[in-house]
Amino acid sequence: MHTNNGQLYALSYRLRSARNKKRSQKKDVEKRLIQLHKQEVKLWTDRRKLPWVLLAEPYQKGWKRFFVLREDVKRTNNAGFYESLLEKINTIQYSKDKGFKVKKRRMRKRVYEVKKQSLREFYEWEWNSPRLQLTENEKAFFCRQETLCSKGKYTCVKYVYAEPWRFVLQIRPHMITHMKMIDEDLEREVQQLKNYVERNYLRHKIIKMTKGRKQNQRKYYNIKMNYQDQFKNKPLYSVLDECSREKNTINNQT
Repeated sequence: MHTNNGQLYALSYRLRSARNKKRSQKKDVEKRLIQLHKQEVKLWTDRRKLPWVLLAEPYQKGWKRFFVLREDVKRTNNAGFYESLLEKINTIQYSKDKGFKVKKRRMRKRVYEVKKQSLREFYEWEWNSPRLQLTENEKAFFCRQETLCSKGKYTCVKYVYAEPWRFVLQIRPHMITHMKMIDEDLEREVQQLKNYVERNYLRHKIIKMTKGRKQNQRKYYNIKMNYQDQFKNKPLYSVLDECSREKNTINNQT
C-alpha cells in the first residue's frame, strides 16, 4: 500500500501544469527568435566582407564637392601642415546636378538654394576623447561655440575651425570605379530570411529580444551628454592643476 502511494505521488509530481507548458513554449519561441537574429547578422557580415571588384569601364554618378587649399596658401611654408589638417576635417557632399541646389519653400513658392557645406565640427565629447586624431598644434586653430539645440531645450557645445578662409570648395565628377561583389546564393538566403521575418511580423519581437529598451534611450542620448563628468578621460595631474587654479582665483577674488 505504501509503494502504490509512492508511485502515484511520483506520477503526479511529473505532470506539468498548464502554466509550465506555456512558459516553456514562450522560451522556445524566444530562442528561435534569437537564432534568427544571429543567422541574419551572420549573413549581413558575410555580405559586408565581400571584396570590391574593379570595373572595366568606370562611369560617372553625379558630382562631389569637397574642400581644397587655396592657391596662395599652397605657396606658403605651412602648406603641409594645413594639408594634413584638411584631411582630418574635410567633408564631402554628393549631388545629381553640378549646382548642388536643394528645393525649399519660401512665401508659398518653391525656390532652389545652394547647399551649405562647412568643415567638420567636433562635439565636446569628441574633443575630449583620447581617440581624437588632432594634435595640440592643430587644436589651437579651433574655437569653442555654444548653441541651442533641439528647439532651445539644451545647450550644445562645438569646436569649430577658426580660419575656414584658407580652404575653398571644389567640384569634381563622382566616378564609380569599383563595385561590390555579388553572391547570388548569399543574396537569396538574405532575401528568404527577410521575407520570413516580415511575413510573420517578427521584426518588432526580434528587436525587443535582442536590444530591449536601448532603442528608446537613443532620443535621450544628446540630453544625457550634458550631465557627463567633466573630468572623465583626464589624467590626475591635470585635474589637480585645475582645482588649484580655481582655488587661487577664488582666493584672489576674496
